[in-house]
Amino acid sequence: MTKYLIKAKVEVNGVVEKHDIIGAIFGQTEGLLGEQFDLRALQDKGRIGRIQVNTRTYNGKTIGEIIIPSNLDRIETALIAAMIESVERVGPYNAKIQVVDIIDVRMEKIKRIVERAKEILRTWSRTKSPDLKEILLEIQQAMKAPEPIKYGSEGLPAGPDVERSDTIILVEGRADVINLLRYGITNTIALGGARKVPETISSLAKKKKVIAFLDGDHGGDLILKEILRSIKVDKIARAPTGKEVEELTGREIKEALSKAIPTKKYLEDLVAAGSKEAQYLLQVQERLSRQAAPQPPKKHAPKPQLVEGTAKEKEEKPVEKEKTEARQVVEEVISIPKNIRSDIKSLLGTLEAILYTNDWKPVKRIPVRDLVNVLDELDEGAVYAVVYDGIVTQRLVEKAGAKKIKLLIGAKMGKISKKPQDIIILTFNDLL
Repeated sequence: MTKYLIKAKVEVNGVVEKHDIIGAIFGQTEGLLGEQFDLRALQDKGRIGRIQVNTRTYNGKTIGEIIIPSNLDRIETALIAAMIESVERVGPYNAKIQVVDIIDVRMEKIKRIVERAKEILRTWSRTKSPDLKEILLEIQQAMKAPEPIKYGSEGLPAGPDVERSDTIILVEGRADVINLLRYGITNTIALGGARKVPETISSLAKKKKVIAFLDGDHGGDLILKEILRSIKVDKIARAPTGKEVEELTGREIKEALSKAIPTKKYLEDLVAAGSKEAQYLLQVQERLSRQAAPQPPKKHAPKPQLVEGTAKEKEEKPVEKEKTEARQVVEEVISIPKNIRSDIKSLLGTLEAILYTNDWKPVKRIPVRDLVNVLDELDEGAVYAVVYDGIVTQRLVEKAGAKKIKLLIGAKMGKISKKPQDIIILTFNDLL
C-alpha cells in the first residue's frame, strides 16, 4: 500500500508529451543523489510507484500535474520531492517543477475510517454500545495489508499457495501480489522487477498452468510480450485500460480473471489483425506447449546424440530375428557437438540461420529469408548442416538435397510430401 503521494505542478515553455516530462525526470535525476535514490532502481524495488502526469497546453506552453506514489519514509520521500524540483528542461524547452503537496495516504484513510467509526457509534443502539478500544483494535487489524512470502532462489513475492496450486497467476510486482492477497487470491507470484522471466517462474510454468495478469497499459503490453517469448502461458488476463492490477477492487479483479482469454485465441486474433510479431509468438507458445506436455515414446526412431565429434552414419550388419527369417537393419546415428545446443538457443527469436561444414565449423550466419538464395550460390557439399529459426519447408528440403546438405535443423516442421533419402531433418524440439 502506498504511504505518500507527491503532488507537483509542472510548466514547460513549449508543447511536449507526457512521456517527455517523465523521461526528463528520470534522465535529469539519475545519479544525482547516488544509486540509493535512483528513481528506476526504486521503482524496480517497489519503493516508488508509477509516475503519473496530467497535462494540457495553453498559449504554446504545457502545464499540468505530476503524481508520484512513494513507499519510502517521510525523510526519504521529502528528499525525492526536492530532487524532482531540480529538473530544469524538458526536451529543448525550459521547465519548472514545483512540489505543492505531499499527502500521507495512510492518515487520510485513517481519518475516513475514524469518521465512519464515529458515525457508526452515534447510530448504534445504546443497548449494544461497543467497547471503543475493541473497535479501534479491529480497525487497526483491518488496515494491515497481508504480506507476501518470498519464493524460489530469487526470493520472488508470492502468495502462500503457489507451491500447492496447479495454477499460478503471474503478475508484475509485489504490490500486485499484495492486492490479490487482500481479496483472498493466494496462488499469485510476481516477476519482482526482473527484466527477464526468472528461472523460478520458468520452472513453475513447465509443471503448472499459468495465467498472466498484467496492467492495462503499454507497460503491460511490453511485459506480456517478454513473458510469451520465455514461458508457456495458458491464459491472459488484463486490468481495465489505463488501470494497474495493484489498484483494482475485488470486483474488478474477479471480472478480469473471469474474462481471461486462452493464449492461442489471444494471439490468433492479433494475427488475424495483421500482427507479424503475434505470428512469431504463437509459434513460440506452440513449441513451449509441446515441450511442457508429456511426450509419447517414439518407436523405431534413433534419438539424436549430443556428443563431441562429427556427424556420421553407420550401417549395422543383418540381425537374426528368427532362425528362418533375417533382415537388414539400417540405423542412422547423428553425432552433434554439444555446443550446437547453445547455437540453437542463440537463434531462438532471431529468424536467422547458421551454416556448418562437415566438422561443425560455422560458415556464415544469415537471415532465414536469404537462405534459399544463399544455398543457390553454394557448391555441392560445401555445407554439411543448416540450423535455422524457421519452418522446414518442401522447397528448402529440395534445395538442401540438391546441394548435398546432410542435416537440416529447423524451429518447426512444415508439410513435407517428399524427402530425399540422404538428408536428415530435425527440429529444435528434438535437441532442446
